[in-house]
Amino acid sequence: MIRTFAFDVGETLVRDDRYWASWADWLHVPRHTVSALVGAVVARGQDNAEALRLIQPGIDPSAAYQAREEAGRGEHLDETDVYEDVRPALSALREAGARVIIAGNQTVKAGALLRALDLPADLIATSGEWGVAKPSPAFFERLVAQADVPADEILYVGDHPQNDILPAQAAGLRTAHVRRGPWGCLWADDPTVIEAADHRIDSLTDLIPLAGQ
Repeated sequence: MIRTFAFDVGETLVRDDRYWASWADWLHVPRHTVSALVGAVVARGQDNAEALRLIQPGIDPSAAYQAREEAGRGEHLDETDVYEDVRPALSALREAGARVIIAGNQTVKAGALLRALDLPADLIATSGEWGVAKPSPAFFERLVAQADVPADEILYVGDHPQNDILPAQAAGLRTAHVRRGPWGCLWADDPTVIEAADHRIDSLTDLIPLAGQ
């Protein structure tokens, strides 16, 4: 039985457009340049921060992030960043008796921004707040502890095989891969994803019939 639905954040619940566009503007390069480089480095298995280093060799992403915050050009989220199916899907899951957790690789500030959106979730947490990030097994151990149910009663929903589907499966959770955003579309029909994901969905509303199963 699935008693808890846990969700990745970027390109699962919210669009990443604004985040990377703001980095492009800060670095004074075309937005398409950043988007294309992020796609390229992630597709070849590198951390997305490598895209910033390609644009500006020697950049310290953490220091640059802090500089943006101090300049008033830091992280921002509002309702326009949230995918249209998020509120109806999460609300329906809770109405069906399931617990909803949002937990992804985001900063401490992003956690506060997500909570300010008042999404229909029982818990919202980020890797910055937990001090551990995906794909570390410790991230999923923390998630299971927070859910307070056996791992196989949790369905983790995400778009990225290496950060979401494969480590969640290895931790004993059930998984759902969403065909959404660049990574979700890129790997939707990958044999590894097909084998590892318990469910492959095109919309979060596809999860509603799974509540209680």
